Amino acid sequence: MFDNLLETQAKKERSAGGTAFSILAHVAIIAMAVYVTGKGVAEAVEEAREEKIDFVEVKQEEVKPETPPPPPPDAVLAPPIAKGFQVLTAPVEIPDVLPDIDLSKRAMNEADSSGKGVAGGIAAGVAGGVPQAISSDAVMFEFQVEKQAAAAPGSPGPTYPEMLKQAGIEGQVLASFVVDTTGRADMSTFKVITSTHEQFTQAVRRALPQMRFLPAEVGNKKVKQLVQQPFGFAITR
Repeated sequence: MFDNLLETQAKKERSAGGTAFSILAHVAIIAMAVYVTGKGVAEAVEEAREEKIDFVEVKQEEVKPETPPPPPPDAVLAPPIAKGFQVLTAPVEIPDVLPDIDLSKRAMNEADSSGKGVAGGIAAGVAGGVPQAISSDAVMFEFQVEKQAAAAPGSPGPTYPEMLKQAGIEGQVLASFVVDTTGRADMSTFKVITSTHEQFTQAVRRALPQMRFLPAEVGNKKVKQLVQQPFGFAITR
């Protein structure tokens, strides 16, 4: 029995020590867990703080529509063409044969040759528009000008050939030539259309360089004009 009591007492003592040790072990484990957990939470909070992204609303600036740049100088619209008629350029050299017909060229609008309205305009133009400029080198027909070329008062005429005058021969020369803006005959354009005698023709040819004319005009501007001028030779009785 004594042995049993001693053995029983010894078991109780070991049990109390084990309990104390167990408690301490659990406390240590819990403390360690709390420490580790607390450290892990702190590190996690710090990492989250470093990785935190702040979203800031940025107010967008109002985009103003861009003003289109002005058109280049060559893109400026041309002024409207006046309501009127086209001014044709007369050929200096009058052909004696019919020229070949070029079908590739644009046909002329007959309404633009009415002679009504402003010279240099077109039939479908705009009232009050700007007429096309007339080149100073352009040669006009008499129906294209507002004021036709005419011999100046006091201008000398051809001299009657004495031989034909003595023979009582009368005649006439019809010649064409261009009167320039200075009122002079351009002899390079001189053409004889009809003549009753060669001496009459030569008399006209010699006289023209000394003759003076009033130049043709279009819109108060002097222009060249192709004229057909008759020269008569008659004996006064």
